[in-house]
Amino acid sequence: MEKKRTGPLEGIRILDLTRLLPGNLCTMLLADLGADVLKVEEPGRGDYMREFPPINRHESYHHLVLNRNKRSMTLNLKSKEGKSIFLRLVEMSDVVVESFRPGVMDRLGLGYPVLRKINPRLIYCAISGFGQDGPYRLLPGHDINYMGIGGALELFGEEGGPPQVPGLSIADIGGGSLMAAIGILSAVIAREATGLGQFVDIAMTDAVVYWLSIHAAWYFGTGKSPRRGETLFLGRYPCYGIYEAADGYFTVGCLEDHFWANLCRALGRESYIPLQWSDEYRHAIREDLQQIFRTRTRQEWFEFFRDKDVCVGPVYLIEEAMRDPQLRHRGMFTTIDHPVEGTVCQLGIPIKLSDTPGTIRRPSPVLGEHTEDVLKELGYTAEAISRLRSDGVL
Repeated sequence: MEKKRTGPLEGIRILDLTRLLPGNLCTMLLADLGADVLKVEEPGRGDYMREFPPINRHESYHHLVLNRNKRSMTLNLKSKEGKSIFLRLVEMSDVVVESFRPGVMDRLGLGYPVLRKINPRLIYCAISGFGQDGPYRLLPGHDINYMGIGGALELFGEEGGPPQVPGLSIADIGGGSLMAAIGILSAVIAREATGLGQFVDIAMTDAVVYWLSIHAAWYFGTGKSPRRGETLFLGRYPCYGIYEAADGYFTVGCLEDHFWANLCRALGRESYIPLQWSDEYRHAIREDLQQIFRTRTRQEWFEFFRDKDVCVGPVYLIEEAMRDPQLRHRGMFTTIDHPVEGTVCQLGIPIKLSDTPGTIRRPSPVLGEHTEDVLKELGYTAEAISRLRSDGVL
């Protein structure tokens, strides 16, 4: 009987040196799709994400949600023997992913020029805030900083008000996680043709600029930077926005004229159909629609519009999203048993493949859980492993 594959990336071995959200989510996505991801962590402390509240029993829930399907070993990369072990792992790996500031791995003697001599097929992905070159390359930063410098933060908020902190880490996830995953997979495909790996330079600020897309197009076409509440996708017109319902908030996304017409007819406001893009009446129309939406709950409105071909939907809390029948049907919330932490809630796999689907195979690892297993794979004896521990290498 043919062995069932764990995903399309089965056989790809990844050394994960990253910490915090961007790299963790990137390598978890690759692990969900079948890659063998080994977290190489600092002895004693490990990935800083393990410390972030809320704590479940012993581990941070952030770690438990972002590191399933991975193994963990501890390794002191500042020690001579730690470097030696890492280089041996590089020989048998396909990808190295790190999220240090530019130059850190070079100072350790483990930068890409060194590693590619050992393994010419190695794909080396470096995730950073501003990239490996340029005047900002060594500056510290976090998601909100990249969003501001990239021109995106100015787009969040209400007309006439200040910019607002986005509720999602857009630069971290859209840049540090997804762009890195795409870059790594692109390099894997290219290696099939060339036989060689390459360096993947991912800057989260670059990705923020790329996400501007339609807003940048507005600037390119008009010469004017879009501001909060001034353009279609920034809430200027009542056909695209957020309204208050009796018990929360409700979204309306009726961009196309037929969706807008269906909404107006359903609400008994046919006279608004030709005024979809009216600057003169937009405030009056929005206020009238707002008064209507306050008369029912989010779910009542959602059910009301179900058969009317209108783009609408409730604004849910996470706990409400977990009960949503569509998301439950798609398996976007699940659980996994952890040997220390008990039953742990997890997010599902968003990429659905018909023939080689991703799988959730193991819970997030305890710090250094697989250190001995990995070293035994490299041929180390129990005595040698004990000595490495006593010497502070592990």
